[in-house]
Amino acid sequence: MLNNCQDCYHFMVGLAAAMVAGKTSLLPSTYTAESVKKMVDFAPDLFCLGDDGKDMGLPYLAFPTVLPDAPVDNLPTIPHLDESFPVAYVFTSGSTGTPVPHLKTWGGLVHSVRAEAQRLGLLDGHTYTVVGTVPPQHMYGFESTILMAWQCAAVIAAERYFYPADICAGISSVPRPRVLISTPVHLRSMLAADMPLPSVDLLLSATAPLTRGLAVDAEARFSSELLEIYGSTETGVVATRRTSQTEEWHLLPELSWSTEGDRIGIQGGHLQQAVEIGDSIEIVDEKHFLLYGRMEDLVNIAGKRSSISYLNHQLTSVAGVLDGVFFMPDESDDGRVTRLVAFAVAPDLETEIIIERLKQCVDPAFIPRPLRIVDSLPRNTTGKISREALKTMAVALIGKEERSSEIL
Repeated sequence: MLNNCQDCYHFMVGLAAAMVAGKTSLLPSTYTAESVKKMVDFAPDLFCLGDDGKDMGLPYLAFPTVLPDAPVDNLPTIPHLDESFPVAYVFTSGSTGTPVPHLKTWGGLVHSVRAEAQRLGLLDGHTYTVVGTVPPQHMYGFESTILMAWQCAAVIAAERYFYPADICAGISSVPRPRVLISTPVHLRSMLAADMPLPSVDLLLSATAPLTRGLAVDAEARFSSELLEIYGSTETGVVATRRTSQTEEWHLLPELSWSTEGDRIGIQGGHLQQAVEIGDSIEIVDEKHFLLYGRMEDLVNIAGKRSSISYLNHQLTSVAGVLDGVFFMPDESDDGRVTRLVAFAVAPDLETEIIIERLKQCVDPAFIPRPLRIVDSLPRNTTGKISREALKTMAVALIGKEERSSEIL
């Protein structure tokens, strides 16, 4: 089943119904025609559950407009699921290539989210209200807004908010204690908005590393501790950190390192076998590590190395840059030297000013040629940008002839 419900409560009910019916859910990171075609190739018997009537080119099951009343007496027994039950295939975002499916079993998911909830202090007997800006179809939203809510007996805000004013109104409308589960993109937009921010009792962020400055600002404005979650589609949640206080990540209990040569993996806990880490990390001790970015993120130019994540951080740290991203095009077939390009959302800055400020903190080899100022970046609902979207933007905004002359 392809669960395309936009209402988080509908998604939750649909997920539970699928599990009781013995159906496995497919959760791709995007729902474009191309991605849906790949889902059908993966599972030819696929059908779609939705609540917006959108034609996905699949057999469609509309979420019921009216649900039966819950019985007052003789409540039904909570269904028992075997630990090995295949709840979902979750697909990687495609930010570094083709999306890859990863099977998630009921036992592994429960183990993972209970360890997360324990670390976050959400198993203290209080009834928390969860407000999310991330879709439940994404691994982070799936675990933290849906499955963890089940395990904590929490209340969820059914609507998924996007714009700063809507997010703030949504938070203010629910009782405390309340948890905001968000992303750096949404946090940055809320902090930039000229409005008071409602207090929360816990603030979570994931999908991309936060800067310490942004974390400190968020904690002050939301009057709450902010914790970052580290994980992946492959592993689920595996570590946390309080970014305002430390750069080190802290592994969840029961997890430990697995090393083989220069390859580093994580094992134990909800991971039935060791999973290799796709990031460049430095192990500090048996429970702590430093994160430097994706392995695929590394850029080697003229014998010098950097990472796209680091460069993105430097770009978005420039005062006046609201959002930004670096992109390394594919190697040219004609032997031309391929250079980094960058896109910045900076309505009040000139390109030359951004370049000059980058030169103060970035090696000349990694200065983008060219850099383009744009109105917005093609981010998906979790704040990520696929490589294909960046490639399309590069072709549309730079053009083959212009790019050929500027990247030399």
